[in-house]
Amino acid sequence: MRTLVAALLALAVLAPAALAAAPRASLADIEDEVMCLECGTALNVSTSAVADQERDFIAQLIAQGKTKQQVKAALVEEYGPRVLAEPSDDGFDLTAWLVPVLAALSALAVVLATARRWRRARPSAVVAEDAPALEPDDARRLDAELASFDR
Repeated sequence: MRTLVAALLALAVLAPAALAAAPRASLADIEDEVMCLECGTALNVSTSAVADQERDFIAQLIAQGKTKQQVKAALVEEYGPRVLAEPSDDGFDLTAWLVPVLAALSALAVVLATARRWRRARPSAVVAEDAPALEPDDARRLDAELASFDR
């Protein structure tokens, strides 16, 4: 009897946690990741008749208890892969993911190379090592003028 009560108690405690781990799909959650086939905009901003048909199709699938991934798979099966707002991660569509990343890395490399070049640049006022030394009179006059600025 105690074992049965403990099992029921454990089930009562763990069941809500299991349900919370798998949230139900919603139209608002799905329609920003799906495109309208007629106008090519996200479904959540489209006002076309085709968008309304897609929303109805999604609502029917959600009413059947389908998960978000199952709804998206059914949309692809019904309308084709261009219904999804984000490209797939294989084949030619992979370039849609790689090009922005490669462009950002290239821009970063250019910025770093330019920063290194600027750090290595010497000011033009630096006296070369082989420049002639000052005459003793000029050196004394320079020291006196520099000392007057320190006051």
